[in-house]
Amino acid sequence: MKVALIGVGQAGGKITERLVRFDADMGFGAVQGALAVNSAKQDLQSLEYVDTQLIGADRVNGHGVGGDNELGTEVMQSDIEQVLGSLDGRITSKAEALFVVAGLGGGTGSGGAPVLVHHLQRVYDVPVYALGVLPGRNEGVLYQANAGRSLKTLLREADSTLLIDNDAWHEQGESVEDAFETINDRIARRVGLLFAAGEAVEGVGESVVDSSEVINTLRTGGVATLGYATEVASEDSGENITTAMTVSRQALLTGASLPDATTADSALLVIAGQSDRIPRKGVEKARRWLEDETGSMQVRGGDFPLDSDRIGALVLLGGAERSDRVQKFMQRAQEANRAQETESADHAEQFADDRLENLF
Repeated sequence: MKVALIGVGQAGGKITERLVRFDADMGFGAVQGALAVNSAKQDLQSLEYVDTQLIGADRVNGHGVGGDNELGTEVMQSDIEQVLGSLDGRITSKAEALFVVAGLGGGTGSGGAPVLVHHLQRVYDVPVYALGVLPGRNEGVLYQANAGRSLKTLLREADSTLLIDNDAWHEQGESVEDAFETINDRIARRVGLLFAAGEAVEGVGESVVDSSEVINTLRTGGVATLGYATEVASEDSGENITTAMTVSRQALLTGASLPDATTADSALLVIAGQSDRIPRKGVEKARRWLEDETGSMQVRGGDFPLDSDRIGALVLLGGAERSDRVQKFMQRAQEANRAQETESADHAEQFADDRLENLF
């Protein structure tokens, strides 16, 4: 699946750079172009592998928006023509989809990403997706409130929003800095493999996944999640039937970007590994299990030929916003939003409507 990436904000820029590096190191050729956009000049200067665009210089003088996602929205709206101009030549006719990448808890990313998605939809005919990172439970009230409003607006604007929960892909006991490094690496590997699915860079499988199956899985819109797991493979494909089932279960139940999100409108199962080690019966058995587990009749499946001694499973879910994890997060965001509002003067007005507002 050939994509163009636009990272917005600090986290968005870092993740975009990791995705570019992973794709280049693996030789997939899935990433066709990339740009990082931020209101903080220092964050852009730390990026080495992607082109950059500073926004909001006349408002914040290159110092960022300080976690104020309404200001992040304003500076992106003010400089949107510059950003779109910077994309000229980076989004080619080969790109089958655009991904706007952002952390949803900060200022520039959470505020600017929905604006950018809105304008990209008006300019380009290919699907425009968001890849959004939710803040962890311990990241503070401001981040929860920002992410709630940003996610609500993204779900309105994007063709689909692939969510990564910061609490999902880090090891217990890590420092905050190390945890973010771990999460970014895991995002790059998992999402990078999803992009590469269909490129068939290591031979030909019996039923190779192509980009249209990824796009059709995401066509249901709303929230998307991505799961991944891998185990050592036997040289005999018949002995890998159980392995294919095991990694598929792990990918959905313990390796997902949004834990506990198993109910979905559509799903895609990709089994990766050497073609002669991928068991056809195992793939079909895992696909039927995924149908039962997600309650979806739109479950696609296929191979991703890859030169590896392991069998891996990628599970992509579309239309997964009914999950308990999403509902609990939105409740947390609403509570955080109300907690922020209680600091203002008009207490009566604060409780007149406790719904999260769109950013624009």
